Amino acid sequence: MRPRHLRRRGALAAAATTLAVLCAGQTLAAPRAAAAPAPAAAREVRTSTASEVRTAQDAAARAIAGALTDPAWRARVRQAALTSDEIPVTALADGALRAALAAADRRIAAAKGLASDVGPLLSLRLGDPSMRGALTAGTAPWVAAATSDDGPVTAYDGKGRTHTLDARATPARPVYVVDIDGSRALAAGLDVLHEELARQGVRSADPAPEPTRARASAAAAGFWTTRISAVSLSDDQEPWIKGDAEIYTLVTGFGHDGKVRVDPVDMPYLDNDGTVYRPRQILVNWSSYKYSLADAVMMEEDGSTNYRDLAKAIAAVLLTVTDQGAYIPLVNAVLDAIPDDWWTDDPDYVDSWYTLARTDDGTRYGARGNGWMTLEPYFVQEL
Repeated sequence: MRPRHLRRRGALAAAATTLAVLCAGQTLAAPRAAAAPAPAAAREVRTSTASEVRTAQDAAARAIAGALTDPAWRARVRQAALTSDEIPVTALADGALRAALAAADRRIAAAKGLASDVGPLLSLRLGDPSMRGALTAGTAPWVAAATSDDGPVTAYDGKGRTHTLDARATPARPVYVVDIDGSRALAAGLDVLHEELARQGVRSADPAPEPTRARASAAAAGFWTTRISAVSLSDDQEPWIKGDAEIYTLVTGFGHDGKVRVDPVDMPYLDNDGTVYRPRQILVNWSSYKYSLADAVMMEEDGSTNYRDLAKAIAAVLLTVTDQGAYIPLVNAVLDAIPDDWWTDDPDYVDSWYTLARTDDGTRYGARGNGWMTLEPYFVQEL
């Protein structure tokens, strides 16, 4: 029998090799079976952003599961999972496994249209708080990638065997979920969305000062906004495998130049459905808009969104909408701009609000019936 440190190095190296091979787009042969070559036509098809991200996540899950055969790594991960809601798993690893996870991080960032220096995106967490007891008691965990909303979930054990789980039924066995740090990805993604929309000709810049005619007086300089005093969702589209939601809203309207503008609004507090949040967050800055009406489309970031492609798709449609001298609702234009194949897990449409008015003061329910917001006019005073 090899010394323990050699066995550990072998387990982690094997896991890293598995991840490197899978992330390179190759298929590992199962024991005693040769992988059949892919048809030429299939090899020529460019993989989608979602496919690239899911491949990297799944490969990371399989590699991490294989590394759990090392007792020291297994104990380190278990301790971290029991004491933290989300673990930056790349930093937790070391040696060859860490290098391979870092490479997967870079591949995910590129697929999502993010800068390579966005930081580690892969994270690991316990699938559900109900699994803590079994994990503490020593039940061997499986590892799965958070890559499915409703379909079956593939989990891996330490021996590389696969197990099929129901995405809507929380399993009793502890499962480590390899996910993407949604907060980090969304914050970076909204910056990209903002920049790319502007590059495509759709305004999404810092608001201009409110026109002088709208000011009550020079002493009361400032601008009117619509503020969210309370918000809640009935269904945030997330099964147990996905964890907390990452919500953002695209506010759309006509700028002072008569052209459509889109202002992304991050809503990082909106983690769970059925919960009332009271953020007192500004949703619309009316100094940016020509009319006293705007629309809002609420989305959920599901890990596979390429923000540059999303901005280009939205811009391509919205740039065809012209100011007719009266407000035109833009919700349908935004939804129509998103390619059909993006509606499968990436990104999720949560709800939309048509013709929000600057004078709205009360609860507005979304058109989809999936959420509501209590809104109030709020004047931001200049210092």
